[in-house]
Amino acid sequence: MQAGNRSRMISQNHDESRAIPLGGVHNFRDYGGYRVLGGGRVQRGLLFRSGQHCDATDDDLATIDALGLRHIIDMRGNSEREKYPCRRSAAFDAQLVFYDGETAALAPHVEAAEGALSEAVAHEKMERLYSNLPFRAPLIAILKDYFAALAKGEGASLVHCLAGKDRTGMAVALLHHALGVHPDDAMEDFLLTNTVGNIDARVAAGAETIRAKWGAIDDATIRVLMGVDARYLEAARKAVETEHGSIDAFLSDVLEVDEARRDALRLHLVEA
Repeated sequence: MQAGNRSRMISQNHDESRAIPLGGVHNFRDYGGYRVLGGGRVQRGLLFRSGQHCDATDDDLATIDALGLRHIIDMRGNSEREKYPCRRSAAFDAQLVFYDGETAALAPHVEAAEGALSEAVAHEKMERLYSNLPFRAPLIAILKDYFAALAKGEGASLVHCLAGKDRTGMAVALLHHALGVHPDDAMEDFLLTNTVGNIDARVAAGAETIRAKWGAIDDATIRVLMGVDARYLEAARKAVETEHGSIDAFLSDVLEVDEARRDALRLHLVEA
């Protein structure tokens, strides 16, 4: 999540093959493949991210089973898991990692929707929300578990939340930083939410949840709430750097990702 030279735009990593098209699970994609500082690149086929699996089809479940997942890190809280229980196949045997409590009163995009009566207001609220996300104690707890699970090197993992873009996006950006991925590449991965997969279906699913909570919100504002923007991740980066001095200090002092754990993550997740 560290700030970097934003003029360094890297196109070779933008790969539509990252997305795994599923019928009922949105924003499912591989977040490996990026180059890392010092040489090598994050392995493909080990790191996956998505939204919730409540509406997964049988074919979706078969595709997910074929990935050989060993850990699923669910960033949602108890009430979200109860309302949107993830479907699993009979063959599912991954370890579920979750926080026993609430990681957020509402999913971030739903929380930001309160009073978001225009696109501009929605942008402002999402940016403000991101500046606070890294300091929420329940999210810190599940982030610690996320890094601990990946450092074991037991195989492929999936991290997801409700929409697979905010809590999940922050977790992925922090892992990319820990592995040495350039911040421009980490931002590129973050922004892929806006371009890969069935965007209309994902926005429609989010609209149903948002409007059920807050009533009529226009389509353009819904699209802002269901998308991501570089300003959001930059707000989180800036807030962490202001509070802790650097992303590295936040990883080490708060998330327990010290140099030994970073070495373990690189060992299992980076290839020459």
